[in-house]
Amino acid sequence: MHVTHLSLADFRSYARIEVALGPGVSVFVGANGQGKTNLVEAVGYLATLGSHRVSSDAPLVRAGAERAVVRAAVTQGERSQLVEIELNPGRANRARVNRSSQVRPRDVLGIVRTVLFAPEDLALVKGDPGERRRFLDELVTARVPRMAGVRSDYDRVLRQRNTLLKSAAMARRHGGRGMDLSTLDVWDQHLARVGAEVLAQRADLVSALGPLADKAYGDVAPGGGPVGLEYRSSAAAAVEPGAAAADPGAAAPAGTAGLREQLYEQLIAALASVRAQEIERGVTLVGPHRDDLVLKLGELPAKGYASHGESWSFALALRLASYELLRAEGNEPVLVLDDVFAELDVRRRERLAELVAPGEQVLVTAAVDDDVPGVLAGTRFSVADGAVERL
Repeated sequence: MHVTHLSLADFRSYARIEVALGPGVSVFVGANGQGKTNLVEAVGYLATLGSHRVSSDAPLVRAGAERAVVRAAVTQGERSQLVEIELNPGRANRARVNRSSQVRPRDVLGIVRTVLFAPEDLALVKGDPGERRRFLDELVTARVPRMAGVRSDYDRVLRQRNTLLKSAAMARRHGGRGMDLSTLDVWDQHLARVGAEVLAQRADLVSALGPLADKAYGDVAPGGGPVGLEYRSSAAAAVEPGAAAADPGAAAPAGTAGLREQLYEQLIAALASVRAQEIERGVTLVGPHRDDLVLKLGELPAKGYASHGESWSFALALRLASYELLRAEGNEPVLVLDDVFAELDVRRRERLAELVAPGEQVLVTAAVDDDVPGVLAGTRFSVADGAVERL
């Protein structure tokens, strides 16, 4: 799969820009602040409905504009599609496919698939659990686009359950009579049912990704490792106090109805075990939103023990493993390397470049062309003063 044309209107620094692309390597070179990252950010947005740089859509709309439009022509084999997202901060975004009548934005997921390397990836190793949960969920959605709807359902149920718990906590703190919490059992069932689907998909992903990440780490940092991925389940820890980590898919084949039912029962039991604490604190304490992916370097967690270089290698290994997994499943993603080479030493630059060079489409940004290894020869673009020119 590759993007053949990118069109932006009022996106970030661009009032309007048209960029023709092709398979192979394309390198965007420009000084910091000239807009090269904005181009690959737009491609990534079509793939994930989010930015790797900011958590909301508002900063993506050019100052003074009401909305932004990101449009791309995409080719996969003999099939071509035109996908478009209109960003409307404070209102619902809109989407179109092949200029047809509007579809839901999440219906475009899967048309464009990307694996994006960026300086922000260091947070996968050194950052909070939310960074790793986002990594898992975005990759799950790339594999199974319908999971975007499941995640949305989970977030909705979680908000409503938290609202009920917060009201109960406030009533208790103010000395009032206890609220009627009979509906909490119903919300427990909703949360557990949707949460079990999220957990089942994450379990399947972690199982598939682990060996690929170990291999990729060895490719990026020969002689390093081994590395491993371990899913830490808040529900499992609540049911079995003292269990630091658990593989939610260990007792049943990943992705089966049996596993989902097992995880549902585990979540129901966990919610029951912490109900008193939840009512006291006014928040849901177990579920996929409280879980973590533990990254292990040898027998130790990478967070807190890995050096800066080892952390970078682990982050790169996770992205390379993601690429290999998606490619093996039949739809090779676009590889995006956003200002990555400036962050790496010479050895890691060369190893990474060798590994990604064969990709169907590789988009690279760099402030200095010399930072890009020679193996990534391809089309060069100059980005300056709001213009993108092919060299």
